[in-house]
Amino acid sequence: ALSHSDDAIADCVTSGRKLTLSREGGSMEQEMGELRRYRTQSISRGEFALSDSFYFYIKGLESIVDDQVTQRFSSEELVSWNLLTRTNHNFHYISLRLTIIWGLGVIIRYCVLFPLRITLAIIGLTWLVIGTTLVGFLPNNRLKNWLSELVHLMCYRICARGLSATIQYHNKENKPQKGGICVANHTSPIDIVILANDGCYAMVGQSHGGLMGVIQRSMVRSCPHVWFERSEMRDRNAVTSRLRAHVAAKTNLPILIFPEGTCINNTSVMMFKKGSFEIGGTIYPVAIKYDPRFGDAFWNSAKYNMVNYLLRMMTSWAIVVNVWYLPPMTRREGEDAAQFANRVKSAIAHQGGLLDMAWDGSLKRAKVKEEFKEQQQKMYSSMVMGKKGRNSQEPHTESTRRQ
Repeated sequence: ALSHSDDAIADCVTSGRKLTLSREGGSMEQEMGELRRYRTQSISRGEFALSDSFYFYIKGLESIVDDQVTQRFSSEELVSWNLLTRTNHNFHYISLRLTIIWGLGVIIRYCVLFPLRITLAIIGLTWLVIGTTLVGFLPNNRLKNWLSELVHLMCYRICARGLSATIQYHNKENKPQKGGICVANHTSPIDIVILANDGCYAMVGQSHGGLMGVIQRSMVRSCPHVWFERSEMRDRNAVTSRLRAHVAAKTNLPILIFPEGTCINNTSVMMFKKGSFEIGGTIYPVAIKYDPRFGDAFWNSAKYNMVNYLLRMMTSWAIVVNVWYLPPMTRREGEDAAQFANRVKSAIAHQGGLLDMAWDGSLKRAKVKEEFKEQQQKMYSSMVMGKKGRNSQEPHTESTRRQ
């Protein structure tokens, strides 16, 4: 058996074209079948071939050369330089004219635009704290709700001006309605400012201290935002019950949730956590797409803290973004929460021109889950053992897991 496999390996090595890195391959069975075609002696489905290892070698090399997951956690590559920063350490002098233009841009962005923008941001946040605190003293009625929405809109629009945000909203007839859940892809903390610039939302998040805590406590006085303590965030049932209670009141503002759970670099949409889709109610998908030519809105939290990130935002040329409101979606009969989440994710990715990825965004800070490895192992086992062998091994595998 080894001699035959050696012949197959020699055929694969001598014909280098068969080992070229390509993302256009089919399924595991199709690609392994392609490798097995070049064996000197054909084998049946139920046999092991040493040449099968080349499939895993190729996939490993592809992941090293062109990793489709971890590159989503770094800034998007630009075709041309946008005169913002020289991110290339191997940058060489190009021309005097380009250097002068870049120097003038630095003066304009840091000496003219930045002071104006930070002044607007301070005004917006100050008025948000003062306005929501004053509105919070009013009794709960329509007047309070109207004033609360007015204050929130005014403050978020001032903050958007502080970022020189140019926002284009599409399909406004599909805007999230009260009592619903708004889900969107997540690129940056300023996603909230971008969406709240066109409507009011109930925020969901963890309670903080310091300046952020002051803002949160003032906001919740005038509007039913949902803030959780750190201990409650770990209790999934407590979180779900509070969110369901909020959605059940059809007069409450729509909840704004980012199901990815982390910031992605606006080139793709990664796996949506299913918890947001177990609450019930109507889901209002929203696709957000930034134009990186004027400023990189992606927050790489592993590289920049919040202060550095906001400094980069306020010293960019502008924040240019398109927002699409998609038609409302509800859970179909017989569809579980994970399937519903994937369907919503696919719709957002298609509308925003983003890559639809099944990987979990938590890979940004965690290792690959064991079940992903087991899926590949099961697929290969079913090829080698055949359908009959797979069915006979399933009870044994299940009992071994229980042990």
